[in-house]
Amino acid sequence: MNEPLEDALNTLAREGLPVDLYLGLSPEARSAVERVSDLARNRFAPRADEYDREAKFPSADFDDLFEAGLHAPTAPRESGGLGLGPHCGDAFGLWMMTKELAKADLSLARCWEGHANSLVLVDALGTPEQKRRWFGGVVEGGEKWVSWSGEPQARKPGEVSRFGTSVSRVDGGWAVSGSKVFATSATGADWAILLVNPAGPGGARHSGDSGEGVLMLACRLDDPTVSIDDSWWDPIGMRATVSHLVRFDATFVPDADVIGEPGSYLREGWQTAFIPHYGASFLGAAEAAYEYALEYLVNQGKGGDPYVQQRVGAMLVNVETAHLWLRYVASLWDEGHRDEAQLAGSRARHVIEHLAEETVPHCIRACGARALVRPSPVERIVRDLTFYLRHDNDDRILATIGRAPLGEAHDPSFYKP
Repeated sequence: MNEPLEDALNTLAREGLPVDLYLGLSPEARSAVERVSDLARNRFAPRADEYDREAKFPSADFDDLFEAGLHAPTAPRESGGLGLGPHCGDAFGLWMMTKELAKADLSLARCWEGHANSLVLVDALGTPEQKRRWFGGVVEGGEKWVSWSGEPQARKPGEVSRFGTSVSRVDGGWAVSGSKVFATSATGADWAILLVNPAGPGGARHSGDSGEGVLMLACRLDDPTVSIDDSWWDPIGMRATVSHLVRFDATFVPDADVIGEPGSYLREGWQTAFIPHYGASFLGAAEAAYEYALEYLVNQGKGGDPYVQQRVGAMLVNVETAHLWLRYVASLWDEGHRDEAQLAGSRARHVIEHLAEETVPHCIRACGARALVRPSPVERIVRDLTFYLRHDNDDRILATIGRAPLGEAHDPSFYKP
């Protein structure tokens, strides 16, 4: 390889983009992002193909994050965490860590999101005793968390019954029976925050009432009444999230493990703190495709093609635009403009979804069919991104965005009228 080409590729591997998109990060947050980036590039990306093929939880990646002191990103510093995220006043730092993980493996980023977002809920709504106990388990023992709501009431072809939980009050706590699906990290997490509704099945997102009774129950997943059915999860992408079907057989959750007051999750709009976090993962996939294309095209000597130049220019503008949107939403959270941040997060998520959807095809058009042949990471990015973008209905998101300036009733958490 000639020296100018080698220098260009080394610069790409080290910096990724020609501008510093991390300006404004605190030294602590920048250090965390750089350490995650190094792990993602050198350890997580090489493992991603195996985890995808085997639909296996990325346990070694989480072990590495724990050993590097990066496993408690949204726990406060006084509890041994990094003190990042929208509740701690440094949302952009957290989202950039997630972006770096998504560049290596979008499934890993989704599992990480669930873990980090769950710790936000513990920090925001947990009691002092809960925080001491649970943050200690994360910081000292590497425990992994996730939050599960999924109880879709619409059946797909071949399903004979709906999913859902029933919750009943028992002496000293609650008993949960039934099932949840799309249960991310099912075979990897130690704790799951169950969003359940005593009024009937549907979790939080699909509940038919106001959601004022929705509970958040912290459930230990090694409980013998909890079982996992891995036959249900056989998707086109996001396979390593192991988002299996999970069954509960009168699973007991004591009052000491109930988080917040009934209805607090919806009433206080905590979902809105997580919506832009999804956008950070979309951005990571797009940036990975851009960097793959840039390295490939430089290596193949195709930089002089004006059509290639246009594709690269479009990818770069898309990636930079997504960063700017996330930085703007993060500033709203960090400066305490919660109402504005909630709706801006939906706008950012909507825009970044479409920027990512445009960027990956630009990569494929510029690089050709070889970009879609394993072991190219682009083949996996296409499948993972296609699937993950369906996490929420973008048509409803856009309608919610439009209802706000029209003065119509809108729910920034779940995109319902």
